[in-house]
Amino acid sequence: MARLAMDSAAPEPYKAILQAQGAVDTGPLAAAVRELVKIRASQLNGCVFCVDLHTREARRLGERQERLDQLPVWEESELFAPRERAALAYTEAVTRGVRVSEETWQQVCAQFPDEAERGHLVAQAALINTLNRLAVPLELKPR
Repeated sequence: MARLAMDSAAPEPYKAILQAQGAVDTGPLAAAVRELVKIRASQLNGCVFCVDLHTREARRLGERQERLDQLPVWEESELFAPRERAALAYTEAVTRGVRVSEETWQQVCAQFPDEAERGHLVAQAALINTLNRLAVPLELKPR
């Protein structure tokens, strides 16, 4: 059981965060990239609830288990496309709280030339980190 139910304790801000995620989910960023970003950030943040939720969603969307298994070592893996690598590099920098290097940003721009898609990537990385920062200290567990 979680320490606090955000949907009842702070319904307006919690609903706003979920609405923002809904807007990203319906935007131009590919579902596979969205889920990889969500999973990788959640792995780095130690969010068991979100790792469980988003790996299930990724598999439902057709993601191969082999790629999910190699996600923690994506830099060494040959299973990820250049766009996914750019998204994961960006996500790791944001999640670790380090400055996004110019090299990483240029890779993001090259792989996501559409500004709207790139904006949704930026929003996705921020949102999953926000959701992780709710779930981890509140000790949300998989259902």
